Order: sequence, then structure tokens, then C-alpha cells
Amino acid sequence: MSLVLVLYHSQEHGNTQAMAEAVAEGARDAGAKVKLVNTNEHRFDPDQYRKIDAAAFGTPDYFGYIAGGLKTFADDWYIAKGKDRQGLEGKPYGLFYSHGGGGNVREPFEKLFKYVGGKQVGETIESRGKPTAAVLRACRELGAELAVVK
Repeated sequence: MSLVLVLYHSQEHGNTQAMAEAVAEGARDAGAKVKLVNTNEHRFDPDQYRKIDAAAFGTPDYFGYIAGGLKTFADDWYIAKGKDRQGLEGKPYGLFYSHGGGGNVREPFEKLFKYVGGKQVGETIESRGKPTAAVLRACRELGAELAVVK
């Protein structure tokens, strides 16, 4: 059974959280164990990242950039990687984000997490405002893909 991390940031409207929960649901339905972490509530230790098989990262668009909690994870990951690469590199990952009209976070988000993950699974999923049924379906499909990727 694979272990999928869904690491996201959500606080104000819950749109990114709804997407994260859909990714987690898809992974569970495909037989994976899921670790769901909101960086607004907990800082995620990159040593724990060594134990997962695949990851999904989600953020709201904050002025064209990712949420601080995810940036903190990326910084922590980079520092840990400098000490010991074992188990930190090469993991498949997926990306999702929400925005209120800007949507300019896509490029820096993809660029940053390209270095954290190994190979991106699927396309980056975008939601303008509250996720539609189609967006949530895409998130569940992403979770299912991550659950079986090796």
C-alpha cells in the first residue's frame, strides 16, 4: 500500500482545502494511505517526506505566489536535502491551486515544486473560487493516479 502526502495551505475560504480533500479521497479510493496536512495548522517536517511514496501540493494564489507554509516546506526540504538526499528526491507529485481571479501562481508554483518532486503526474489543477464538480473530479483523479504511480 502506498502512502500519499497531500500538503496544502488553506485558511480563508476553504477552496484549497476542498481540493485537498478530493485528492485525498481519490488516493484512498485507489487503495493508498493518505497523510493530509494543512500548513496553516502544522509545519511539515521534511524527514517525514522521506517516508511517503508520492505527494500532492496545493496552494491558494497569494499575490501571484504560493502560500508561506508551502514555501517554508520547500525551504526546509532544500536544507534537509543538503544534509542527506536519501529518500527526498525523485518522488512523483501533483499540483493544485485556487485563486480569486488572478491565477498567476501557476508558473512559480510549478517551477518551485519541480525541484521538490521527481516527476509531475497530470496537469496542474486550477480552481477559480469555489471548486466546481469538474475541478473536484480532476482532484480525485489526481489522487488516484498518485496512489498507483511508482
